[in-house]
Amino acid sequence: TCLQSLVIEKFGEETWEKLKASAQVQDTFMTYTVYDDTITIKLIQEACKTLGVPMEAILKLFGEYFFKFCKMSGYDRMLRTLGGNLTEFIENLDALHSYLALSYQEMNAPSFRVERAADGKMLLHYYSDRSGLCHIVPGIIEAVAKDFFDLDVTMDILDMNEEVERTGKKEHVVFLIVQKACRKMRKAKAARLRDSQDNQSDQEALQAAFLRMKEKYLSVSACPVKKSRWDVVRSVVMFGKGHLVNTFEPIYPERLWIEEKTFCNAFPFHIVFDESLQIKQAGVTIQKYVPGLQTQKIRLDEYFSIIHPQITFDISSICKFINSQFVLKTRREMMPEAWKHQPTLKLRGQMIWMESTRCMMYMCSPKLRSLQELEQRKMHLSDIAPHDTTRDLILLNQQRLAEIELSNQLERKKEELRVLSQHLAIEKKKTETLLYAMLPEHVANQLKEGEFKTCTILFSDVVTFTNICAACEPIQIVNMLNSMYSKFDRLTSVHEVYKVETIGDAYMVVGGVPVPTGSHALRVANFALGMRISAKEVMNPVTGEPIQIRVGIHTGPVLAGVVGDKMPRYCLFGDTVNTASRMESHGLPDKVHLSPTAYRALENQGFEIIERGEIEVKGKGKMTTYFLIQNLNATKDEIMGRPITPLDHKGKQKRMPERNQCVLTQIFKQPPFSIDSKIGLPAVPAGRLFWHLVRALLMCFSNFNLSPN
Repeated sequence: TCLQSLVIEKFGEETWEKLKASAQVQDTFMTYTVYDDTITIKLIQEACKTLGVPMEAILKLFGEYFFKFCKMSGYDRMLRTLGGNLTEFIENLDALHSYLALSYQEMNAPSFRVERAADGKMLLHYYSDRSGLCHIVPGIIEAVAKDFFDLDVTMDILDMNEEVERTGKKEHVVFLIVQKACRKMRKAKAARLRDSQDNQSDQEALQAAFLRMKEKYLSVSACPVKKSRWDVVRSVVMFGKGHLVNTFEPIYPERLWIEEKTFCNAFPFHIVFDESLQIKQAGVTIQKYVPGLQTQKIRLDEYFSIIHPQITFDISSICKFINSQFVLKTRREMMPEAWKHQPTLKLRGQMIWMESTRCMMYMCSPKLRSLQELEQRKMHLSDIAPHDTTRDLILLNQQRLAEIELSNQLERKKEELRVLSQHLAIEKKKTETLLYAMLPEHVANQLKEGEFKTCTILFSDVVTFTNICAACEPIQIVNMLNSMYSKFDRLTSVHEVYKVETIGDAYMVVGGVPVPTGSHALRVANFALGMRISAKEVMNPVTGEPIQIRVGIHTGPVLAGVVGDKMPRYCLFGDTVNTASRMESHGLPDKVHLSPTAYRALENQGFEIIERGEIEVKGKGKMTTYFLIQNLNATKDEIMGRPITPLDHKGKQKRMPERNQCVLTQIFKQPPFSIDSKIGLPAVPAGRLFWHLVRALLMCFSNFNLSPN
């Protein structure tokens, strides 16, 4: 992934696509998946051919960019805290890799060892069983030195061989690290050069200063004696002057104030062994899980093998890698018979050479990644010393492993979606080609996009529907919804709005889609008023009283289209749908809630509308909304699509027979009727109006069935 970013940034995306195609590698790489180095080598070889650059130069450039890539990926602070200078930084790289191996379990990291030559030069030993990648190291180290420590260094290969030190690694490369003059000294030197052309004298002065520093360094006693009180005071006074390393000197006690038993309990995982690897001392807990350590005169290599660094198990090899982190693993054949089916115990820690006793102390902790590994080895957190951070590491890493698994799943899903998206793009291209062959391109695009500049959407739901469901039998809910939806469905025909869908108690309609019309807001508003009237005729099965509904309306643009293979549905998409739903959910019982755009569409159209005021709408912020009260130009019967009935002697409308109501409903639904553009109610052309009225009156006021003639 880093190589991909490098090529795209330096040479452009076209170059990366060309490299990827010529190397025949996959499109994307998963974070926690292990890939063969041949993929990297292939890409680098193709980059050399394409760009005409030697492989060493490409690898060094990659190393520089890899450091930058790690910083961008969130490892900046972790890298900065590895060491206070370049030597400490390199010496702690193995510890960093060991930590990262907790997350990237199968990572195969190189190993580094810093050596000071007799002439004061720094030698870097690089060990890796991944051959061909050593030229990345100079790019990384030089970038680290410049960025973190403000140093200019150069690295040259002194020696390159395979397994000379019997490390088990295939490649061992020795680099010479040379520090150039620092940037501040460069400026001073440049000024001196302007005054004098004698470069040799400056070089000799610099060399003499270096030798003085070296002598001062070598003159420091390895085992300083106890300071007098005045020495202590002097060191405190000088503490603020100069660098801390140059002024601070520790004070050691004359004797060790801890007894053997206490030490073995305080450090339950430690082993002391001599130059012949014979064990002299061990912590109490390590004796518990490796019982053979209680035997007298046993060798360390009889019970353990070295996993990291991969060196021969002798004292001289251990001393060479004294600054590395050591990982030891118990030998299964030396464990009790009952324990041989368990996973072997691994220990991770530091080797400390004790010159006075000519012994080595291995201060360690169990290497565990999770609570599961702890259980598999029949161990408990109480076996680890309270001061040992391994306790916290196990618990923290348990949570991290869960996050890694989730991240893995998300990455896999993302990759699946990417592949599906590619396939979809191919199929879409085929469909478009076929469509353009059948229709003019601009017509096909309009049909394909399915975009409507404006429409009006309505959502409704039943107030306290959840409580009703909890208190009723399922069949009662079905009957209630069937009665309500049947009434609403009839109103969709009366006002010519399109029913999109119903989900539970939610009912969704739209005006102006799929057939565009200028009166979509009026139609939906009249439909909403009709819904409110119809809902009063549907009874709540719990209370026996009419149900209450909430209605929300919003006007705006949408995308529309048919989706799905099985039971395809005509669906609407866009923020207009979301806002209409918010109007419904933020509405009040038995109220028709309008958004600002819906209000503007209905303003001065003969409706009574009152302002609700400014409310906080989820996902939208503050909005000034309105309530639709009534249509001032239409009666309830007109809203409901009912025929006008004559008045009785008391001035009330007579109730006509149900059969005649059905006849009138059918008449008003016949094709000659259209929607009046002003009030959104049925109207018919004048030429046919007379005959429809005559037919209706005859049917209403006679008990005879008329023939079609």
